[in-house]
Amino acid sequence: MRFLFAHGAGAPMDSPFMERMVELLAEREIHSIRFEFPYMAARRTTGSKRPAPKAETLMDGFRSEIAKALAISTEPLLIGGKSMGGRVASMIAEDARRAGQIAGLVCLGYPFHPPNQPQTWRTSHLATSTCPTLIVQGERDPFGTRAELETLPVGLTLPASIAFAWIGDGDHDFGPRGGQGYTRKGNLIAAADAVAAFAQGL
Repeated sequence: MRFLFAHGAGAPMDSPFMERMVELLAEREIHSIRFEFPYMAARRTTGSKRPAPKAETLMDGFRSEIAKALAISTEPLLIGGKSMGGRVASMIAEDARRAGQIAGLVCLGYPFHPPNQPQTWRTSHLATSTCPTLIVQGERDPFGTRAELETLPVGLTLPASIAFAWIGDGDHDFGPRGGQGYTRKGNLIAAADAVAAFAQGL
């Protein structure tokens, strides 16, 4: 299984989180293909930290990366990413799945809403999704906590095609607080195990 793995809004494809997840997934026979959206790639050459553009403007770029991955190999392909990268993938996953391009979607720390703005949900495009989806989410992620997701407002119910793997006391990068019985190392391993189990079930 291959995983087309996009970065988040503020960190590049070789961030410590991305590097460690790639290593852990490789140990579970999932080969990650990383890429950077143009705005992030430009940071390397200009040094200017331009903010991430709207997720909608990155969809075509992600589609292009899917095409590249399919041209290289016919091995089954998952798409997804960290935070914003997963959100962008989720916006094209339904069409890609129906076209037979991908096996499923994996989001690591999905940004359900901006921090401290739980009234601004980013789930409308997920409501009718049939694409097999795994969302690996820290229990206290400020972009969508477990408590919030388990008590969604009326009209925001997510479909059965979306499964959750909750990371114990994890923040947006799956890091726990001290004294809660969890470690960052263990939480990242749990995340990789969840992705591997999801992939094996497709």
